Amino acid sequence: MREERGTPLEPNAALAALVRAVGQSTKYRHVAPAVVAAIGARELAARHNLAEAIKATKNKLHQVGAAYLAAKMPYPQWLALLQDAAGRGGEALRATCAQIMAHHASSRERLPLLESFYTQTLGALGPLTSVADLACGLNPLAIPWMPLAPGAHYAAYDIYLDLMTFLQGALSLLGVQGKAEARDLLHNPPTELVQVALLLKAIPCLEQLDQDAGRKLLAAIPAQHLLVSFPAHSLGGREKGMVAHYEAHFRDLLRALPWRVEERLLFPGELVFLLSR
Repeated sequence: MREERGTPLEPNAALAALVRAVGQSTKYRHVAPAVVAAIGARELAARHNLAEAIKATKNKLHQVGAAYLAAKMPYPQWLALLQDAAGRGGEALRATCAQIMAHHASSRERLPLLESFYTQTLGALGPLTSVADLACGLNPLAIPWMPLAPGAHYAAYDIYLDLMTFLQGALSLLGVQGKAEARDLLHNPPTELVQVALLLKAIPCLEQLDQDAGRKLLAAIPAQHLLVSFPAHSLGGREKGMVAHYEAHFRDLLRALPWRVEERLLFPGELVFLLSR
């Protein structure tokens, strides 16, 4: 492995340099270093030099996370808005949550149907006492629409440190006990058993990093029930046969895994499966 100018680097030094370079970029400085290191190690093994590996790592981070986020995520201001709305409760809190969720592409697409989405997918299982939201983005702000029991425990996981700090403050305002952790789900999945785990539109993103990521994660998730979804169209709005493609792919992933499909639902923009062990 060599630096851009041709100076030799040992593998460990090259990976450290890559993590440092990615961490210094404005766009990716809040990504958990463990995630950067996992992606970077793969790219270093496949590239001719450090500069190419850094560029490829940033491209992967864009595909799995940054492409879905608004350019500016003013977390301190959002937390202040949530604190004010929580004091007023009810519709004020829902309206503020919806306003913030509009800054993430995945949760923004779900906004027009939040009420029916969680009623149809999780209503029969509620009231839920424990939930794990994997690769969550801003989805925990949909808690006011979920059929949760009073004092339910909610664990949120994503790759962004600043997002997790924001969500840690938001969870108590939303009436749940919980935690928000930046985590590399592929190499360090959660181990706590929960009633329901959410894996919403995440498998295609994770498979950008590892072609077998979907199967590995489905095998590792410790939950009684699992709500999995896939995008029904691209970020640009094109469908391109995505529903048929992802349904076939998902059912192939489930082979030899201890999951049973309980429900298949098709919402505008999203194909959803409810699984039970």
